[in-house]
Amino acid sequence: MGEIVSFKQARKAKARAAKETQAAANRAAFGRTKAQKAADAAEQARSDALLDGAKLTDS
Repeated sequence: MGEIVSFKQARKAKARAAKETQAAANRAAFGRTKAQKAADAAEQARSDALLDGAKLTDS
């Protein structure tokens, strides 16, 4: 025979795991200092400028 599973407990455990995954993603996205955000923005601007400078034609 299989193990007895409470659907209520399983549903709550799944919801807790999903919440923790979302919280980890939010910590990575929004839990940065102002200096880190500025450094990322500067890097993005630098890469955009490099890409725009390598364009062959302006369509």
